[in-house]
Amino acid sequence: MARLRYFAICSVDGFVADATGRFDWAAPDTEVHEFVNDLERPVGTYLYGRRMYDVMAGWDIDDPDRPAVAQKYAAIWQRADKLVFSSTLVEVWTERTRLVRRFDPAVVRQLKTNSMRDLSVGGPGLASAAFQAGLVDDVHLVICPVAVGGGLSALPRELRQPLDLVDQQRFANGMVYLRYRTLS
Repeated sequence: MARLRYFAICSVDGFVADATGRFDWAAPDTEVHEFVNDLERPVGTYLYGRRMYDVMAGWDIDDPDRPAVAQKYAAIWQRADKLVFSSTLVEVWTERTRLVRRFDPAVVRQLKTNSMRDLSVGGPGLASAAFQAGLVDDVHLVICPVAVGGGLSALPRELRQPLDLVDQQRFANGMVYLRYRTLS
């Protein structure tokens, strides 16, 4: 049975984007990007809402001007399946991508049961629904050494979820990785 993981790069005060919607402060350096690549390799399916899909769809384009570490990430992303949950998106434009009109926890449970590779829920909006349905097994956070004071929260505000810290790593640039398992 596959695990559903939530991954986010966030500020030390818990935001994935600041109050203006920017997240350029979260760009990983080569060391962190290689680490993220290693984390993402086991993912067989990405689950996205519309906004996160719009952000991530850029990885579907082969860009020879990207640094090697980013090209490796693009290859990892392109090999995985993608499910986009959106009632407003007309169509998807990336390979290996399917549009689903509404988030249905039963669909995700079935995917977890039938998948040989892990699933990843991307974006705090869709992750909130997955947390509320009790579907998230692992939380992976890369914390940036910056406080942004507000914006889009990495975790749902009303969420009360016990977590067990199972891994941690500090990087030379001051970023910190934390991996938690969810507890019932």
